Amino acid sequence: MAEKYDVAIVGAGIAAAGIGAQLALRGLKIVLLESEDRPGVHSTGRSAAIFVQNYGNDTIRALSRASFRYFQNPPKDIFDYSVLGDRGILFVANEAHKPHLDELLDAGEGLVPISVEQAIEMVPLLDKDQLVAAAHEPNAKDLDVAALHQGWLKQIKKHGGEVRTDSEVLSGSNQSGHWVLETKSGSVEADKIVNAAGAWGDVVAERCGVRPVGLQPKRRSIGVLASPMPGQSMHWPMLIDAGETWYMKPDAGQFLVSPADEDLVEPHDVFVDDMVLAEGLFRFEEMMNFEVTRLEHSWAGLRVFPPDGTPISGYSADQNGFFWLAGQGGYGIQTSAALSELAACQLMEIDLPEFAEQWLVDSLSPARFEH
Repeated sequence: MAEKYDVAIVGAGIAAAGIGAQLALRGLKIVLLESEDRPGVHSTGRSAAIFVQNYGNDTIRALSRASFRYFQNPPKDIFDYSVLGDRGILFVANEAHKPHLDELLDAGEGLVPISVEQAIEMVPLLDKDQLVAAAHEPNAKDLDVAALHQGWLKQIKKHGGEVRTDSEVLSGSNQSGHWVLETKSGSVEADKIVNAAGAWGDVVAERCGVRPVGLQPKRRSIGVLASPMPGQSMHWPMLIDAGETWYMKPDAGQFLVSPADEDLVEPHDVFVDDMVLAEGLFRFEEMMNFEVTRLEHSWAGLRVFPPDGTPISGYSADQNGFFWLAGQGGYGIQTSAALSELAACQLMEIDLPEFAEQWLVDSLSPARFEH
């Protein structure tokens, strides 16, 4: 006989864990249904997360600001230590990309132009012959993705929620006002479904008789290099090319370097495109007094975007009780606290958080794709 729940959440990444923690905290009986053998495999577990204030459109920035307040003071009964760490970002430009840096300075908040000399003082490996302009965002923070994700999973279990792995949703049907889901681990009944399946969001929707919204999974690759200055570089800011053709994040004596790729792919266990990564490493190398001779290892993850680039949160008009929480793109971690709280309140049809102005709620609505 199928186990019955108030809410079945499809997925177990940061979005699923976040809304699950909020719903469990409010007394709902919930279950997370994860298709893999552990939570957070595809996007959450492959994120080189950093909190960047000057990132994304107005919706993203509003959710990021609201999330930052949570990250600064997370619940002590769930998190043993802060999920934020000092980092900062240094935006750098060669001659070709200087106009992009000028645009960033015009549009961004908290971004300070600095001299080439100041930039090289921060990151001595920068090539003074290539670097023509720089800007510093001192308030950018490291985000401990694993701690955040595990903390919310812990909160779910603490309040009686369940996390089922190896439970891919094969089909779903709305029967007399409640949902019956057939999964690889058995049947589940729930009053409501949250589609937090990441790159597989449209697949899950179709299996439940709901129109897909056109989610676009895009590959993001990372190459790991040993730092030639491990003791110093662990304290350096993240480097981002103003033209968005590469970035580098120092991490425990290593450099995480990405070509900032956004290649559209089918949802799958994505692997690095070696040529794309090599081209990105070359662009990084051009700006540095540092020769890349060895790649320690590499990985790729999926960043999932709706057609207009803004996340989706809200009930589908297609089927009663089917709730979308999808398409967070590259912003899923830094917006997760606010978006989880907002989505939980929307799902429960209770008062929304103070930060959730009407324009923000409207911008997230799946209705913009359901016509």
